[in-house]
Amino acid sequence: MRLYLASTSPARLQTLRAAGIEPIAISPGVDEEALVAATEAASGPLEASEMVQLLARAKAEAVVGRQVDGEPIDGLVLGGDSAFLTGGRIHGKPHRPDVAKARWLAQNGGHGDLWSGHWLIDHRDGRVRGAVGRADVATVRFAALDEREIDAYIATGEPLLVAGAFTIDSLGGPFIRRVEGDPSTVVGLSLSTLRDLVRELGVDWPSLWNRG
Repeated sequence: MRLYLASTSPARLQTLRAAGIEPIAISPGVDEEALVAATEAASGPLEASEMVQLLARAKAEAVVGRQVDGEPIDGLVLGGDSAFLTGGRIHGKPHRPDVAKARWLAQNGGHGDLWSGHWLIDHRDGRVRGAVGRADVATVRFAALDEREIDAYIATGEPLLVAGAFTIDSLGGPFIRRVEGDPSTVVGLSLSTLRDLVRELGVDWPSLWNRG
């Protein structure tokens, strides 16, 4: 059984590889900011769980019907998205060093909730048979950093491209005191949630293993 990852996230790709799955990665090409803005304009502000599910579903559905190397998709299609909720505000990727530093100064020594959305489409034999999805959350508790550590971390560029401006599986790992929930949720993809969704579609999890 092949898994198609509708995401360009290196962290999600590496998480799946570590779990024995080599997915076929496809860029979904979704304008995330425009989609969120349009949805909120129509129905009001989104909760963090709603936003990540909206985007996860949009990414998965964006690749439905595509071909890969001239062949139709034959397997499961996974879309994912993440956002960090702290101080009552939802944060995505900071992109800029000044934004990343402001976020770290606010969350330093504190905690927040990392939400990851999942949408899984059964796309076997080139057609949509069904779909399931769920958002999962993990609470992250931060160590207290001095400003020199914060500046050095931001200078590496790593915090700029991840939700919440931190990682747990790379340079940011030593700055995390504790994670309450599935740790892989913080990376952007809850493996335990994905397994549940795979089984809901009638597929055995081991059938996805394709790495030696």
